[in-house]
Amino acid sequence: VQLQASGGGSVQAGGSLRLSCAASGTTFRLNMMGWYRQAPGKQRELVATIDSGDNTNYADSVKGRFTISRDNAKMTVYLQMNSLKPEDTAVYLCNAGISRPMPYWGQGTQVTVSS
Repeated sequence: VQLQASGGGSVQAGGSLRLSCAASGTTFRLNMMGWYRQAPGKQRELVATIDSGDNTNYADSVKGRFTISRDNAKMTVYLQMNSLKPEDTAVYLCNAGISRPMPYWGQGTQVTVSS
């Protein structure tokens, strides 16, 4: 399984970004997909997950601002990020698997939010 993430960038506080992560290879086992993030000097943290039944889970810090979704036909997971804050600045990593802990990781995409 290969995961290709895209969509990061730099925005001002209050702005929006949409991340995408496309899975390829043996994807039929990818029941669960999600996003983690890691800021400099901090531990990697879960941002959001979604399963094949569209059940979602969010970190408290992003609830109400971020929305995770997936397109099963394209095996792609999206993260719509609204009302971005400087503390959302991090490398965002796509993650996928049958269940948590998900073993497959994509490369990171940088999100930078300036105040």
